[in-house]
Amino acid sequence: MTTRLLIADDHRPFREGLRRLVRLLPDVECVGMAVNGHEAVQLADSLQPDVVLMDLWMPGLNGIEATRRVRETSPHIAVLVLTMLEDDESVLAAVRAGARGYLLKGAGRDELGRAVAAVRHGEAIFSPAIAQRLVQYWAAPRPVPAETPFPELTDRERDILELLGQGLGNNAIGHRLSLAPKTVRNNLSRIFAKLQVTDRAQAMILARDAGLGVDAPGRTRPP
Repeated sequence: MTTRLLIADDHRPFREGLRRLVRLLPDVECVGMAVNGHEAVQLADSLQPDVVLMDLWMPGLNGIEATRRVRETSPHIAVLVLTMLEDDESVLAAVRAGARGYLLKGAGRDELGRAVAAVRHGEAIFSPAIAQRLVQYWAAPRPVPAETPFPELTDRERDILELLGQGLGNNAIGHRLSLAPKTVRNNLSRIFAKLQVTDRAQAMILARDAGLGVDAPGRTRPP
């Protein structure tokens, strides 16, 4: 099955080089190229690609806002960020906007190919340097809110989000809470819908920001 790809980058030499690189990827077709964020949103809407390769630093409309608009209008389109920016603020903003992956420019053909295939199939993928930043972010202590976070969630859903915030996978969550894997998946789907996020990476960030999955005095966790 061929993956239809849209490239969004304002730097022409890099954009053309990226298109040549994409042609070397098996089962990937470049269906269009955008030179700024506004054009990325317009072409994503008209061409309906499977994946958008999105730069973050573009004139007019930056890649963060373009990602958010693409995901709002076409949530089935996966956005894979490909940028020079590797600061924590840019990474987290891209994930919050709905990006499913984050690679740094300079990624090789094999790494790019794996990332495109992963986000096409609903997975989240990050370059090693970015993954390390996210691990450090999730591991850092967060203030615990005085009130119960996410009151729209049931107690069970909050327990699952708590464990998700600790970085546990579905099988580990099910083992901890004595739940079947299908039950965990169903609960996660409801959690994502209630929190208005598209994947577990965004949910994990929300959980961490709210103090879930963080060791703190007076906090209890599911047994």
